[in-house]
Amino acid sequence: MPDRAAIEAFFSAKRDRELLGELELDRIPRHVAIIMDGNGRWATKRGLPRAAGHRAGVKAIRETILAALELGIEVLTVYSFSSENWRRPRSEVEHLMDLFVEVLEQELRTLQDLGVRVVVIGRREGLPPLTAQAFERAERDTADNQRLTYVVALNYGGRQELVDAARSIAADAAAGRLDPASIDEDAVRSRLYAPDLPDPDLLIRTSGELRISNFLLWQIAYSELWVTATLWPDFDRHHLLKAVVDYQHRRRRFGGL
Repeated sequence: MPDRAAIEAFFSAKRDRELLGELELDRIPRHVAIIMDGNGRWATKRGLPRAAGHRAGVKAIRETILAALELGIEVLTVYSFSSENWRRPRSEVEHLMDLFVEVLEQELRTLQDLGVRVVVIGRREGLPPLTAQAFERAERDTADNQRLTYVVALNYGGRQELVDAARSIAADAAAGRLDPASIDEDAVRSRLYAPDLPDPDLLIRTSGELRISNFLLWQIAYSELWVTATLWPDFDRHHLLKAVVDYQHRRRRFGGL
């Protein structure tokens, strides 16, 4: 269980105090997923290029990882680059791919020291070689860390993940390794990109948009949703704390009474 004194020291701002009084340490969500939206709008509001918004968003990622560690969250998944994001201007995509490499090189030692395990979900093919290699190195070097699993959805799409699972099932059935009559939810789940991880308890979306944008379609079937108008670069530890406390006020019924 997280240490309350450490949490109170970390969430030391005045606006956090009331929330801390409501926080139940035995009801922290195991898995929090985030649709990080609003980098471009953040930059545009300031008269800056969109690339500046993506760079500013890195700070929010650092802050959220630290807050997740303090709260005792086990898995943090972020929607980093969707399979549809390739449609953006080439210059923006190239900047993002270069930024991934830069940030991983800068932060890998810190992730190691913090005990963070990096896991990447999505299709690896099509990624620039340097980007793919940087993430592969991060996964390999942090594989034994156990304090927090940090999942990066990269070249990821929820429908695409289900298509890949269906192809795997079809191949096994065609080869006689799987009886079609035995296909059930477990058969699908076992073929998802990260089948060993629990489903998200809480899904956060920034920038105020009310859609899930093809993110973790199978896994969020019963996730609690929390939307904030805050643009991703302005998201900080207070917002994560607020989302967790709001989550704890809800009754999860999973389709029951």
